[in-house]
Amino acid sequence: MNHRHRKILHSLFSHPLPGNVHLHDVETVFRELGAELGHTGHGRLSVSLKGQSASLHGSDHGLSKDEVSHVRKFIESCGIEPSRDYPI
Repeated sequence: MNHRHRKILHSLFSHPLPGNVHLHDVETVFRELGAELGHTGHGRLSVSLKGQSASLHGSDHGLSKDEVSHVRKFIESCGIEPSRDYPI
C-alpha cells in the first residue's frame, strides 16, 4: 500500500471524524486491502473483505461522518488496525 493510501486509511480513524473523504478514495484503499468490490443498484458499493460484507452509499460528495464511522467499524470488524498493520 503506497503512502497516499495509508494516509487515507489513517484519516478514516482520525479524531474528529473527517467530513471530506470521497468514496472513490475509500474504494482504492479497499482494493489495496484485497477487498472484492461491486456496484449494486441505486449507487451503492458492496464490499467484501476477510469474510465481512458491507454496503456503502456512493455519492458525488464526500462521505458523511456517519458513513465514515460505518467504514471505520467495518475495517475494525475485519481485524485491521491501521496504526499496527499500515504505519505511516
